Amino acid sequence: MQVTETQTDGLKREFKVVIAANDIQEKLEHRLMELGSTIKVPGFRPGKVPVQILKQRFGRSVIGEVVERAVSDGSSQALSERGLRPATQPRIEITAFDEGKDLEFTMALELLPDIKPMDFGGLKLTQLKVEVEDSEVDSALDHLAGHRKESKPLEAPRKAESGDVLVIDFRGSVNGEELPGMAAEDHHLELGSSSFVEGFEDQLIGADIDEERQVKVRFPDGYVNDKLAGQEAAFEVKVKEIRETQPAAIDEDFARSLGEESLDALKARLREQIGQDYEQACRTHLKRELLDKLAEAHDFVVPAGMVDVEFQTIWPHIEEDLKAGKLDGEDQGKSEEQLKTEYREIAERRVRLGLLLSEVGRVNNIDVSPEELNRALAMEARKHPGQEREVFDYFQRTPEAMANLRAPIFENKVVDFIVEMADTEEKGVTAAELRAELEGTAAAASGGEGEKKTAKGKGGARKAKAKPKSEEAD
Repeated sequence: MQVTETQTDGLKREFKVVIAANDIQEKLEHRLMELGSTIKVPGFRPGKVPVQILKQRFGRSVIGEVVERAVSDGSSQALSERGLRPATQPRIEITAFDEGKDLEFTMALELLPDIKPMDFGGLKLTQLKVEVEDSEVDSALDHLAGHRKESKPLEAPRKAESGDVLVIDFRGSVNGEELPGMAAEDHHLELGSSSFVEGFEDQLIGADIDEERQVKVRFPDGYVNDKLAGQEAAFEVKVKEIRETQPAAIDEDFARSLGEESLDALKARLREQIGQDYEQACRTHLKRELLDKLAEAHDFVVPAGMVDVEFQTIWPHIEEDLKAGKLDGEDQGKSEEQLKTEYREIAERRVRLGLLLSEVGRVNNIDVSPEELNRALAMEARKHPGQEREVFDYFQRTPEAMANLRAPIFENKVVDFIVEMADTEEKGVTAAELRAELEGTAAAASGGEGEKKTAKGKGGARKAKAKPKSEEAD
């Protein structure tokens, strides 16, 4: 194989690769012999068919496979021999090939940049800390009691209202076909709880006892059950009872109903949970500060192709807001070209931070273990009660989804590694001060996970705080 470098421009490289005709012929004969060991040809025993016969019968169908494999192997070998790390999939173009002649192709690619991380010991960070106040625990108790509503039959007949619990029988179908999980009897449904697919509960407001209604809904495109995703469904619903609700009394019995020995034990558990929420919020603040300082300290060139891909994940959502007149305040009045320039800068920042964190993880042997990935998958499955098997199947057959599950775990491990080496000072703040800190960093046009613009249904094209690539699934 002959490899000639034909272009060098920054991170861009282009090569001309020539694979000799005799090498292609040898690969072709080897593949034909593999087929000949199993395929049946009249007049010959398996494995005894002459190569010429195999070539006459199967040569044309096999040559494409041989050429494809030769190009793949040749490009991989060319990169490996030169120690090159492509940023994206190389672009291959076959420029010359005919039977009995050399195979020629070009390979164009962008390389990952050389990244020299800063000395993280020189980073100065602030770790915020919040103490949980008694009033917050009381508020959480009230909120919990509101969600543990008790229901009782109506004292006087009336139509169903939001907040009522309806006892219903229902049976659903998609295109006339009844699918598993779309029917139930004596089901208790609280109107306004959003526990059913969007639009279902709203169509039962105003119903009477013993009334039968047809409810039509559309399942979201990303619904975990593939057979229902994006589908229109019709449900025949019978309202058997209307029950009004009231918050549960906050007492010892209430605490025991939640698995605690006493009301004090329940309060202690709530205090711990609120504390954990504050710890997560403080970590978010710390991570934003860290990413800002990393972005300020690193200014290496990033592959334009990666920036293009990242920009294309952001821009459609901004364009949608632009057409709908729903741009964020700081974007109002700007031309489309101005917005494109600003969001391309955000895309570049995301890519740069993602590459930096990836490099720190690579050189320090930071990785995500199968156990960590399985725990994350189990947590994701628990978000969809009754459909855990479908969730597992979806992730197992969708490499991109599994990569998105892995990305935030890897990123957080790298962040923890950097924070461990940084000079971190602890600072006590109130809950209100923490909120102000978070809002302040989210409004600063620098970088991190606090970006401002949330693209509809996509989890973020947010502008002021652009996330690194790996953080998109966070």
